[in-house]
Amino acid sequence: QVQLVESGGGLVQPGGSLGLSCVVSGFNMSRYDIGWFRQAPGKEREGVSCISRRDGSTHYAADSVKSRFTISRDNAKNTAYLQMNTLKAEDTAVYYCATPGSYGSVCGVERWDVSGVEYWGKGTLVTVSS
Repeated sequence: QVQLVESGGGLVQPGGSLGLSCVVSGFNMSRYDIGWFRQAPGKEREGVSCISRRDGSTHYAADSVKSRFTISRDNAKNTAYLQMNTLKAEDTAVYYCATPGSYGSVCGVERWDVSGVEYWGKGTLVTVSS
């Protein structure tokens, strides 16, 4: 049974940092792309970042996060990470870990989109507020 479990969310002040983790079980994470989405209140779920299983390249879906967020993976631990710095109020959202799974390797090839995801975590809430 495939499971993705996020942790690390919480309340942080604007300008602060948070690190999210996603522990994967039920499959060998090294064989698949892995990444993050987020869903702000009243908005659609959007891609944030992904890391390719083909070459380890990282991709960021929005310019607004490119210089502030860093995605990484540790295949030995079956864990993916999202380090978020200089957080802004507009980063407030539930953050989801996700993988295309058997759909194939799409990170960096196609748009990192909800339609390409086979497995989801349940999400972790990040609130940026003073």
